[in-house]
Amino acid sequence: MESNDKKEEPKKEENQNQEKKEDQKEEKKEEKSKEEIEKARKEKKKEKKEKKKAKAEKPQPQQNPNKKEKDHHEKDVNYYTSSAKLLRPNKNQPVYPDPSKKNILITSALPYVNNVPHLGTLIGCVLSADVFARYCRLKGYNTLYICGTDEYGTATETKALEEGLTPQQVCDKYFKIHDEVYKWFDCDFDYFGRTSAPEHTPITQGLFLDLLKNGYCLKKQVEEFKCEKCDKVLSDRFIYGTCYHGDCKYEEARGDQCDKCGKLCNALELINPKCKICNNPPTKFNSFHYYINLPKIEEKVKEWINKTSEEGKWSSNAKSITQGFIKDGLIERCITRDLKWGIKLPSDDPDLQNKVFYVWFDACIGYISITAQFLGMDKYKLWWQDPDHVKLYQFMGKDNTTFHTVIFPATLIGSGENWVKLFHLSTTEYLNYEDTKFSKSKGTGVFGDMAESTGIASEVWRYYLISMRPEAADTLFKWDDFTAKNNNELLSNLGNLINRILVFTFKNFEGKIPNFNENKFHTDVDVTFLKNVTELYKKYNNLMEDTQLKDALKVFMEISSLGNQYFQVNEPWNLLKKNSENYDVEKAETVFYVLCSFVRFLGALAEPFMPSFSAKLYEILNIKYEGNETILLKVIDDFMEKNKEKEYEFLIKADLIKVGNSINKPLPLFKKISEKECEDFKKRFDGSQVKKEKEEKKEEKKEEKEEKKEKKDEKKEEKEEKKE
Repeated sequence: MESNDKKEEPKKEENQNQEKKEDQKEEKKEEKSKEEIEKARKEKKKEKKEKKKAKAEKPQPQQNPNKKEKDHHEKDVNYYTSSAKLLRPNKNQPVYPDPSKKNILITSALPYVNNVPHLGTLIGCVLSADVFARYCRLKGYNTLYICGTDEYGTATETKALEEGLTPQQVCDKYFKIHDEVYKWFDCDFDYFGRTSAPEHTPITQGLFLDLLKNGYCLKKQVEEFKCEKCDKVLSDRFIYGTCYHGDCKYEEARGDQCDKCGKLCNALELINPKCKICNNPPTKFNSFHYYINLPKIEEKVKEWINKTSEEGKWSSNAKSITQGFIKDGLIERCITRDLKWGIKLPSDDPDLQNKVFYVWFDACIGYISITAQFLGMDKYKLWWQDPDHVKLYQFMGKDNTTFHTVIFPATLIGSGENWVKLFHLSTTEYLNYEDTKFSKSKGTGVFGDMAESTGIASEVWRYYLISMRPEAADTLFKWDDFTAKNNNELLSNLGNLINRILVFTFKNFEGKIPNFNENKFHTDVDVTFLKNVTELYKKYNNLMEDTQLKDALKVFMEISSLGNQYFQVNEPWNLLKKNSENYDVEKAETVFYVLCSFVRFLGALAEPFMPSFSAKLYEILNIKYEGNETILLKVIDDFMEKNKEKEYEFLIKADLIKVGNSINKPLPLFKKISEKECEDFKKRFDGSQVKKEKEEKKEEKKEEKEEKKEKKDEKKEEKEEKKE
């Protein structure tokens, strides 16, 4: 009989085998699970790659900015295409004051080189000054228009940090962009310079030394902010905080000025100040700086302001801003900074080493130094130190007012030299975009470098911006309004009138300017037309002289509408019909001589606003832009002065256009903007595209992060497998 132990052995062995099989099954199951997980991971990875590849290969719609899609109801129309520009004969040639003439010195606020200029920048200063300069040249005034880029200060240093460039590289980059933008917008400077040019340093330092010599500069010990983390003195735009002026409380106010209320700021008074670079709160330390002693010169400055603001007919907002600035008395203003990028302070004082001038001390001096860049260091004073013969007109946005009406004039007065100071100041409020603000980072609004890509001609942009110039209150750029002004005012009114007159002339008078038969020009309709044109021309002149550019543009359009009325009343189509009772060839010739002369007159009036339009018109009229053609308004004024009793006859007797002169085949000068194009432009510039691109970049970064994590996990798994 077998023992119980022997009976249990096979059973035990059987159990062990069963357990082994089960373990093997589990191992296989685990291996299979790992394989499935790995397979799923690889498939997911492959799917992501394919998705990314498909996205990259997806054909993007080709946008031809100059090709516009037509509405289904729009007819094919041939338009006059030309790159004609008004090139004045004395372009790039030195201009010097002439005591026998009216000498007009024009400056636009120097745009800062830390960004691309937007439409508000253009109409606020550069474009407005250009309109006035072109008008002055047409009147035969001896005109010098100076502009350039403002390049020193904290704005440049902060931009350089953002873009990983040196301050000089930032200035070079944005100077080129500004220069190209203004050229496209037909801004005709006599010289467009830079404050980083070598001429700027000795002129700035010289003015400071004159102030110092005359006792108008003070050395003071003051508290400043420093960021311990960045190891940097925080001047102006390197610090921000909540504005302390009244109820403003704007949380992004800079150390030098608040963009919301427009008031100057003392960095030390900002609420909750922070470093612009790292956002950490700063610490205070003591340092020495130079201040301009405005209280000491206050009475002289106030006397000058009260006299000049009236004589020079400053704009109402310029007057109110200036009076608001001086009403509580002037205070000492710091004119030096702890920066690297700026004009070095000329001083041997050990307390004032490594100081540079505050950008708003040297920026206005840029007008003088840019004149020196154009005419030379030995000639710039011909314009800037002859106040008996030179009148200075300055254009800017309202936020720049006090620097030009108080601080810069105080500098010139305090120097003791006989400087030309501001005569007329034209300031604007703000141009906003579709109920919001222009923002390059958010992609909202049209910036200078984008306008050309729309395929809309520069003259249309100029017309709209001047018609919306914020002379008394803020205005809005709206695409619906832009489209309406182009289609209803330029195309249907001005453009249609000119096209009808020139097409009729080209077809019926062998493509030549017809005769003027004085015996056929005697009706009340004829004389009333001339008198009405003359009265509106006088109004246009008065408004332009006072730099009320928006209203002057309205008057120009009123004048053009008189031509439409004269055309309709004369029914010229009946004058050349042989079977018509009104058939009269000589009358038809006379009417169209008058209308062609009127078209030439309109071209001259339009030059300040739409120079490229005038250039194309002159090309059709076969007019060479030289001699008296460049000063046609002076020719008209001279005729009116000599013929005071019949001054209104300038259209028919001042030889504005030559009988028998051949004209080229006329075509419409303005193109329609369709509703679809208008809607497309709204979408293109509403910021949604930039937002979409930012979201896509964010998604790409997220995917890249996931891929890196997956690769890291793979390597970790491989290491663990090797260990096993």
